[in-house]
Amino acid sequence: MRDCNGSIEEIESAPVVLTSSTNLPDLGSYDKILCAVSGGKDGIASLLLLLETGIPKDRFEIHHHLVDGQGPNFMDWPVSASYVRKLGEALGIPVIESWREGGFLREMLRDGEATAPVSFQTLEGEVVTVGGTRGKPGRRRMFPQVTANLKQRYCSSAVKIDVFSRILTNDVRFRGQRVLVVTGERAEESTNRANYAVFEMHRDDLRTGRGYTRHIDHYRPVHGLLELEVWNILKRHRINPHPAYKLGWNRMSCRTCIFSGPNEWATVRLYMPKAFEPVAQYETEFGVTIKQGESVNEQADRGIPH
Repeated sequence: MRDCNGSIEEIESAPVVLTSSTNLPDLGSYDKILCAVSGGKDGIASLLLLLETGIPKDRFEIHHHLVDGQGPNFMDWPVSASYVRKLGEALGIPVIESWREGGFLREMLRDGEATAPVSFQTLEGEVVTVGGTRGKPGRRRMFPQVTANLKQRYCSSAVKIDVFSRILTNDVRFRGQRVLVVTGERAEESTNRANYAVFEMHRDDLRTGRGYTRHIDHYRPVHGLLELEVWNILKRHRINPHPAYKLGWNRMSCRTCIFSGPNEWATVRLYMPKAFEPVAQYETEFGVTIKQGESVNEQADRGIPH
């Protein structure tokens, strides 16, 4: 785990082993294993745990959803895309990038427009764009709110969950295949995540389809692990963590994540003002703060920069 200087402490514990159970999938039965990785420790640990089982590496793919799309950086860490690509290179696993056109910013500023299309890469490097033609016009004009409700905390659904769904339902190479989607949610993180199933049928499963089938399961291999155990997995594989952890962040999400605390907002305001100022300005423009009753400037005033 991190010490007060952002470095990684030595962790001595037994390796985590995925044991056989009626509640766990037969990992060797899947044609493709798609691991959602944004650069955070939990997604990486999930991938590493499955690699340790000895499943052939050519069945794995790393899927990275680009929060800001192909446009200018607004919410995410500028280094995240490069970090995930280098992780894939180091492990010898292809990285598939996907994004909502216009990214987070376009969705947040949507006013009388339909949600934008989704684009994703193929294994051959081509870009496929789907959706965005039949959606109903809608209005956002506010930041996602700090809540477990994904309709109000729309960033997760709009630029991650739905983006992944578009790949699964539109890439024909998954038809007639057994696919395992792997994500890194842990019960320790929140009460809401504690209620997630470790293994379940994925929302985009079509195993009983008439024209074609698409067998998709969803697995969360680190759901029951503690943070110390997750760090130990990365240490065992000599993975250099995302720079956000070394800068003092407890979790790696967006640089200006809506769940940031006072210390994070104070750090961004002091050292990365070009990232902080647009957030503060949009709060003023919208007349709605990210955290109910307190602006990011007020949060930063209470914080101590890392």
